[in-house]
Formats: sequence, C-alpha cells, structure tokens
Amino acid sequence: MWLQTSCDFTFEITVPTPFVLMLRPRSNVSQWIAYEKYKVVPSVPVFEFTDIYGNLCQRLIAPVGDFAIYTTAKVMTADVVEEAPGAPFVPIENLPDSALIYLLPSRYCESERFSAMAMEITADVLLGYDQVSAITNWIRNNIRFESYDSHVHVSAAEVNTRQSGVCRDLAHLAIALCRSLSIPARMVVGYLHGLEPMDLHAWFEVYVGDRWYAFDATQAGMRAGYVIIGYGRDAADVAVYNQYGPALYPISQTVRVLQISDNSSI
Repeated sequence: MWLQTSCDFTFEITVPTPFVLMLRPRSNVSQWIAYEKYKVVPSVPVFEFTDIYGNLCQRLIAPVGDFAIYTTAKVMTADVVEEAPGAPFVPIENLPDSALIYLLPSRYCESERFSAMAMEITADVLLGYDQVSAITNWIRNNIRFESYDSHVHVSAAEVNTRQSGVCRDLAHLAIALCRSLSIPARMVVGYLHGLEPMDLHAWFEVYVGDRWYAFDATQAGMRAGYVIIGYGRDAADVAVYNQYGPALYPISQTVRVLQISDNSSI
C-alpha cells in the first residue's frame, strides 16, 4: 500500500526559540520511505540526530516571526497489519535487552498502579497476545475516545479516572495495563490513512511471541494504512515537536494521508 503523508506547521515566534522536531518517518520492517521532502521557512541551520529509541530528530532555532515547517513523504506500507491470536507471553529472562525499558513505569504510564485491574480484565485469558487483545477491547468498550486535543498530557491513572481521552491517552492506559502484566509495551506516533478527523495519531505496540505487534484502542480493528514516525515509552518521548521558551502552539496545522499508486510522483 503506497501512501503520501504530509504535515505542515506554522508558528508565530516572539523570541528566538530552540526546537527539537521528530517529523521524519524511517524505513523499517513495516514500511519503506521511497521519497521525502522537509523544508523550514525561513531557512535556518538544522542538525539531525538519532535519539535513544532510534527516532530521527531535528534541532534548530526558530527566528522571530512566522516560522513554518513543511514535510511530505511517499511510503510503502504493508497491505495488512499482522495479528497473532495465541502468540505467547515471553518470560522476562528471554526478552531482548532493548525491550526491557518498556516494562518500567514511565511519566504517563504508572504501570505499578494497575496490576489488580489488569488481572481482572484478563482473567482466564491466555497469557500474551490474548491478554493485550482483552485490554484493548476493554478500553474500546469503557473509555470514551475524544477526537479533539486539549494540548494537556494526562497520565494513565487520570484517563482511567475520567473515563475518556484522545488517542495518546488511551494508548497510555493500554501501555500501563500491559506493563503491569510484564508485557513490554511502547507508544507509537505517526499517521493513519482514513483517520477521522485527520490528524497525527498515536497507538501502541507490545512484545509477545518474540516480536512486536501493533494495537489501537481508538479504532474498531487494525487495518492497513499506519505510518510510523517514532517510538517511545509514552508521549513525553514521541512529541513531534518540543520547543524551549515561551509556550507555543501552532497557529496552523495541516495533516494529510493519501493513498497513491506506486509510480506517483510527489
């Protein structure tokens, strides 16, 4: 499945402001980046680095005035999202070293507070993939998905208390529940073709059956059309932009995901 993604931001800068951006998808086993374009206006020096999770990040200082970021990419993704009911739980001693960090509580995923709740949700369910499926279904049925973003990040415990949240909030709760069962879980941010309303999106992955599998509690089921930008422990690790200075929100933001043919030019 070929997709064209784009994400454009415009900010009104009052003082020179350092930014760290995370807007470049990267090729991996689930997607191939055939083409991409990245432009900032006005043009300023941009320095790229790879963070501890392997995400491609860009550092720059935005000058005073209107500052715009334009990105687009042509991406080949899988035609189906792999699912594996019955995939087994992986004992801690057999986990790869890179998965261990995703067992720990993090800023927005207080997994140490959810053991009893997770055990209740997954009672009499086969350990591993099926536990995650039970958690995902429970969230779909009990936590109200809200499509608007308040710009305020809340933790899994807060989401569970108020029984509602945006995509990242539902992912936080799912991740906390999975980690409380010693299942490595990580947040993913990126794009989803056909998302309504269209915006950047967040979902989660778990490590069972000796590999990572994707889940999304905001959708009726997994389908083709996901494009990954970054992975992390929670939303603090996968912000598509962080600015250091006066609080800033985009004065305009446009996200698009279009299905295209493999010979389309962008």
